[in-house]
Amino acid sequence: MSIRILLADDQEAVRIGFRLVLDSQPDMEVVGEAEDGRQAVELARGLRPDVVLADIRMPRLDGLEATRLLAGPDAPDPVRVVVVTTFDLDEYVHTALRNGACGFLLKRSSPTLLVEAVRAAMAGDAMVSPSVTVRLLRRLRAPEPPRAAPPAEALTEREAEIARFVAKGLTNAEIGAELFISPGTVKTHLAHIQRKLGVRNRVGIAAWAWDNRAAT
Repeated sequence: MSIRILLADDQEAVRIGFRLVLDSQPDMEVVGEAEDGRQAVELARGLRPDVVLADIRMPRLDGLEATRLLAGPDAPDPVRVVVVTTFDLDEYVHTALRNGACGFLLKRSSPTLLVEAVRAAMAGDAMVSPSVTVRLLRRLRAPEPPRAAPPAEALTEREAEIARFVAKGLTNAEIGAELFISPGTVKTHLAHIQRKLGVRNRVGIAAWAWDNRAAT
């Protein structure tokens, strides 16, 4: 079955670009478009898409508030929301995730990352633009942070290498290109790394790598 997606952005050109990328995927279908936040909430409640891609700065109702209404803790029937915006302000990132967003991407992200974010949302994971993740981790690091506890099961040399690439902000496709392996193989390695480290997503992998100086 196709992943049903609702696009919410006040710029028609952006919606057209996203639709071209997503509709080209065999397992994805754009089922609706909204040009403001209020319309996005109404369409999402009526169409019940699997994933909503929402801009932040929109008329009538901004994307952060729309995210809270659709995916927040008080939402009666939560919908998966991925925020896609031009503005990578830390305040926006924190508010979006606190309001229930399961992803935060920059509009300059590659089409591959956009597709990965939709699939991550469907899998119950959270995808944050690699550049945003790296910046936040750098700011959160104390001058001399304690090293994270060693994993219950040691990482292999290849897994440690992939963890370092994650901490540097590379996507699965970029890691695959660096190591001459397929993105699917990278995804399999990431699943093993998450299990061994006891983390839920690549943000947790990156945090572990930073704490262990693996990203330097």
